[in-house]
Amino acid sequence: MHFDMKKALYVIVCMFILSNANAFNSKPKLIYYQIIVYHLKNDTQIKSVDQYLESAYLPALHKAGMKKVGVFKPLANDTAADKKIYVFIPMKSIDQIEKIDNAIWADADHEKNGASYLNTAYKQPAFQRKESMLIKAFEQMPEFAVPNLTGSVEEKIYEFRSYEGASEKLYRSKVDMFNAGGEVALFERLQFNAVFYGSVLSGAQMPNLVYMTSFNNQAERDAKWKIFSADPEWKTLSAMPKYLNTVSHADIILMHATAYSDL
Repeated sequence: MHFDMKKALYVIVCMFILSNANAFNSKPKLIYYQIIVYHLKNDTQIKSVDQYLESAYLPALHKAGMKKVGVFKPLANDTAADKKIYVFIPMKSIDQIEKIDNAIWADADHEKNGASYLNTAYKQPAFQRKESMLIKAFEQMPEFAVPNLTGSVEEKIYEFRSYEGASEKLYRSKVDMFNAGGEVALFERLQFNAVFYGSVLSGAQMPNLVYMTSFNNQAERDAKWKIFSADPEWKTLSAMPKYLNTVSHADIILMHATAYSDL
């Protein structure tokens, strides 16, 4: 029997293309984020939560496979009545929330190293309130990024923004503005060092999207936003009728990472 090498190679190539067609055409898988916010009233509670996060919670998350966990404090904490600590946890899939929780409470080191916080008296709570956001990454940034910054821990600025919409439809238009409209790409071109962008699936403020950018220092942050506001592409994008009035309320929070944060 005559063996035709060219025909055999052709068949192999065709089979490879067909078997991988879905991979070539599919969009990148979007990951999820959980942001936990601790609401605190004084330095005693801040110290308690800091000690727990650094000594018990983050090590337990690391053992559970969460290698890059961000912990941030607003610059306004010193004078704010409602002081906060933000914990940012990236996850590959939504079911990891339950898996992580189970893993943490099965970790003996977590309970031992977090004993002071975990065993606090009910009349001396470790925090005033605790909230959680579940977020799905945007298509234009399907995974988070560790920012490329050179400033010191004390100088680096992380800017967390939350944009709420007056209706679900208006909110979705703002999400579209970031993705199809090109706002994410604009931030990238202007080197805003984004950590993540995402849609809030569950949280206290909805419908809304959240994102975080980062800067070497406050002066760089202010200069980059000035450039952004004057950019011709932004002026054109923000003037498009379909993107007008898509944000009914915005929260802008400037933060520092803690010394024990992975980001």
